[in-house]
Amino acid sequence: MDLQLIRRLSIPADSKVVLCVLDGLGGLANYKGRTELDEASTRHLDRLAENGALGQTQPAGVGVTVGSGPGHTALFGLDPFEFEIGRGALEATGIDFELGPNDLAARGNLCTVDGDGNITDRRAGRVATEITEEIATLLSSIELPDAEVFVEAVREHRFVLVIRGEGLSPEVSETDPQEEGLPPLLVTAKEPAADRTADLVNSFVEQARALIAARDQANHLLLRGWSVRPSLPQLPELWKLRAAACTVYPMYRGLAQLVGMDAIDGGDSLETQFDALKRHWDDYDFFFVHFKATDAAGEDGDFARKVQAISDFDRQLPQLMELEPDVLVVTGDRSTPAMMAAHSWHPVPMLISGTNVRTDSARSFTELECVTGGLGTIPATELLPLAFAHAGRLAKYGA
Repeated sequence: MDLQLIRRLSIPADSKVVLCVLDGLGGLANYKGRTELDEASTRHLDRLAENGALGQTQPAGVGVTVGSGPGHTALFGLDPFEFEIGRGALEATGIDFELGPNDLAARGNLCTVDGDGNITDRRAGRVATEITEEIATLLSSIELPDAEVFVEAVREHRFVLVIRGEGLSPEVSETDPQEEGLPPLLVTAKEPAADRTADLVNSFVEQARALIAARDQANHLLLRGWSVRPSLPQLPELWKLRAAACTVYPMYRGLAQLVGMDAIDGGDSLETQFDALKRHWDDYDFFFVHFKATDAAGEDGDFARKVQAISDFDRQLPQLMELEPDVLVVTGDRSTPAMMAAHSWHPVPMLISGTNVRTDSARSFTELECVTGGLGTIPATELLPLAFAHAGRLAKYGA
């Protein structure tokens, strides 16, 4: 929906809306012809499906595979092609690193390479956060000409690199080849104005490699998502409501903060996230809840673990249902089928339950039921308007 139209039609209301995002939710059938949603124990989700309506979202254009940033930007009602947010800015904001006007940020992965310099594990076995903190402290000692370096651990193998200096450009390439068996890439400038930035980054990578090369695991790094702090429309102003994000992973907290949501402490599990919602239930009108385990399992190609993650979400769901939100949306930011061990372009299952819902014939929350659901397949950018319409937060247009 056009942002100016949202400003014109959005109205305050007493209703509560919850958006639950199971990261990478969509799947593909395995050799038995069943997806992760088919195999999971989803008694509570199925009950919501039976009393609600199903459909699918398309995160971006048809056939376009999106990353986490664009996938969530679309779910928040913003065109991901117009409002492109680099992963670095998301990660930095998520750990409360205040990006300044001369800061350039990148999302970093510790990785493991072999004796020939080829990547054997892009995520370094998802090493413990404490190890990444030690390495980040070491890498923070790196010096670059006429620039400051900040390296901050995020979670597990992830870290943020921020380079601060005059004239830095995000128009540089990434070092991550996106597959194993290849060496990390040299950074190149995408435009002449980025030549100095590329030189600085390559110098940082060279020095970092020398500092951690002797390690058996996490002995190299990958950098991607170069970005500066973006300027984005603010959800509370657009929708005339109080909005909160309850996440475990910092990146998603960062994205929510960039669009104006308050970050409430979600602890380190889904159970603590739902506890946080209960504590803050009277303070906000809209809650964004993020669940990462589905995507992590899908990326690792672990079908059984993704099935278990969905089942775990379903088991905790009654805590949320007891709060009786007026509208509850369950969906994903994209599909990450375990059968592909990667993000994909497939439409994402979507469920809306609550007030004013026109039910369809669905009896379970699966991809097949969502394909034939009454909500159809819609752009992900239209999901929030649809949810807020159900919640009585959109006025009539025209006479």
